Amino acid sequence: MKLKNFKDVSRLFINIDMVNGFIKCGVMHDKNIAKIIKEQIELIERCKEEDDLLVFVKEGHCENAIEFNKFPKHCIKGTEEAEIVDELLPFAKDAKVYQKNSTSAIFAKDFLTDVASMINLKEVVLMGCCTDICVLNLALPLANYFDEKNKQVNIVVPMNVVQTYDSPNHNKDEYNDIAFKLMRQAGIKVVENYIK
Repeated sequence: MKLKNFKDVSRLFINIDMVNGFIKCGVMHDKNIAKIIKEQIELIERCKEEDDLLVFVKEGHCENAIEFNKFPKHCIKGTEEAEIVDELLPFAKDAKVYQKNSTSAIFAKDFLTDVASMINLKEVVLMGCCTDICVLNLALPLANYFDEKNKQVNIVVPMNVVQTYDSPNHNKDEYNDIAFKLMRQAGIKVVENYIK
């Protein structure tokens, strides 16, 4: 796997939690999230054409994860649930993949160190699920990190490549809307679709 030198990266695309356990199987999955895969692939192909950096984040919990006090047991490291969906796997094979044990990739091993080494970074584009949990929990601390470092980096969230789950106590449209409002309030660019 040949990775781009981080110091040369000006635009970073992050694919968050497009794993089987949220899309295809397990107690936390919602098959409707699969509807964003096609548009994610189009965005990823554009990213590759322009030689931007693509990385993946995937949930991979330890057996006794504290997070299971808040959410049902899901995406245990080494299980099918913790694997990136087949449609995106070919892209992940050529990318750096960060594994996380919480709802925020900001704390995943090496993630922040790698971002810090991207000294020419100007833009970060987020895609994935769930909009109001893992996407939001990366977007907000990332915006805070750049503020703390006094570094001007645009964070962009195209609405056509993020989605959340639907359940009796979690209306996806409502929670997407709340997440988009919170991100906009933090200075994150929420757009219909990513246009360069």
